[in-house]
Amino acid sequence: MTRETVHLLIIDPQNDFCDLPGVESGGNRPALPVPGAHADMLRLAALIERAGESIDAITVTLDSHLRLDIAHPGFWRQGDGAPVAPFTIIRAADVRAGAFQPRTATALPRAIAYLDALEAAGRYAHMVWPVHCELGSWGHNVHEALRRAYNRWEDASGGNVEKFLKGLDPATEHYSAIRAEVPDPALPDTLVNEALLNRLASADEILVAGEAGSHCVKATVEDIITFRPETAKRLVLISDCMSPVAGFAEQQTAFIENLSSRGAHIATSAEILLPHNRG
Repeated sequence: MTRETVHLLIIDPQNDFCDLPGVESGGNRPALPVPGAHADMLRLAALIERAGESIDAITVTLDSHLRLDIAHPGFWRQGDGAPVAPFTIIRAADVRAGAFQPRTATALPRAIAYLDALEAAGRYAHMVWPVHCELGSWGHNVHEALRRAYNRWEDASGGNVEKFLKGLDPATEHYSAIRAEVPDPALPDTLVNEALLNRLASADEILVAGEAGSHCVKATVEDIITFRPETAKRLVLISDCMSPVAGFAEQQTAFIENLSSRGAHIATSAEILLPHNRG
């Protein structure tokens, strides 16, 4: 009998999202640490080590930004020209009223159109985050213990971990690995990632972990189910290998409850039973 295939999807397991202790960070400071993320990644690394050959494929998504990005402070100015602080929420009405403006005047029409579209979608308000996951930076790199664990899986399995970058268009937020929050038909990287959807849909079981459960994990899984609804009952959310952004715990809880109601499974890393050790 053919064994079930297992695909592990790890969403944005990057240094900038991990609350790394000083010795682990090597003196670097994570830009947007999620409380609990370091422990999440250690548990996930241990799961990969334990599961070994039972995992048939691993995919890692990487939040990937330029420094000047619509979700970073440098893109914006307050109406009086003062800088915009991280964790500021900006709405289209604020920009029309002159409370906030793009630093570059020519970006104004597109910024308003973006905010209008984002608000119409109703999934997220536009948040200005600290500069994070900048391409080429330490913060963009994968959590070291997790990387070592999947490197050993690669050596043992003879296969590579596939990686997908998201967020390279500085004109739109890109929480989901499946599509940008406001896709642009002229930019393929913002459109629905059919390659990733098809790769996941071919598995019998899809394990999901990563950061943060309130944002990028949530958005990615919601989009997977939107575009491949038949995968819902094959999804397993590893609940102790993700954490919410500080202040957004309710969003993660609601997401997990909704996912469970749609037939997906919720399990801790210790509860995961993979094909080689199922009775």
